[in-house]
Amino acid sequence: MPGLIRGVARTAVVAGTATAVSNRVARRQAGRWAAQQTDYEQRPAPAVERPTAADDVSSRLAQLTELAELKTRGVLTEAEFDQQKARILGP
Repeated sequence: MPGLIRGVARTAVVAGTATAVSNRVARRQAGRWAAQQTDYEQRPAPAVERPTAADDVSSRLAQLTELAELKTRGVLTEAEFDQQKARILGP
């Protein structure tokens, strides 16, 4: 019987130690995540460059030129060309 009690006691000690270590690791990791979140929230937002009107016009012209070339080569039909042109020039 003393061997059984010793085995149960040993198991309890091992389980208690594992639980304590696991809880400590979880608390430490939660602290790291909180610190990372705070660092992230304090960073300035990246500047977003908005396209200028000139960029928009040149982009549309490039798309229209490409469409015209596809139509000339016979890749697009007249109806497809008109549909895509309306999409590019639309609102």
